[in-house]
Amino acid sequence: MSKILSPEELVIRIMTIDDLAAVFHLGEQLFTSEYSSSMYRTWDEYEITTLFNSDSELCIVAELNEEVVGFALATTVEKHNSAWKYGYLVWIGTRPNLQKCGAGKALFEEIKGRMVEQGVRMIIIDTDADNEAGIHFFKKQGFDNIQQHVYMTLNLSKKRKRRTKA
Repeated sequence: MSKILSPEELVIRIMTIDDLAAVFHLGEQLFTSEYSSSMYRTWDEYEITTLFNSDSELCIVAELNEEVVGFALATTVEKHNSAWKYGYLVWIGTRPNLQKCGAGKALFEEIKGRMVEQGVRMIIIDTDADNEAGIHFFKKQGFDNIQQHVYMTLNLSKKRKRRTKA
């Protein structure tokens, strides 16, 4: 599908408990190790349930023909000794055949509006440095000031050589 979806076709609404399974399974399709082999945060059921239980008003879905085809999960952060309230868009995704059809933009616009209503002054996102499509999407939404971070891993399941005492 490559045509832009109209607001009449696409419904953006707050996520309900009945949507958790559909959102989880869509996220499983989108956020795989092929998507980002170095992701420091992994997609699992705790990501959804934690955000849904703490910030349900910032958990939304996109629906097409009464089927969940996209979602955005976010939270807000208030730092001690800061007058600013930050929004953190933790996850956003749409069904692969609907990407570039306006569903992601509609989800982002809804989340942004909800954050403005909550007094958020800056939205933060993070994505893998190799996620060119994601970076392009966020730039189109107005994000800039790209900061690079270093994330390192230590694979504890690899067999290590035993040190022998002399």
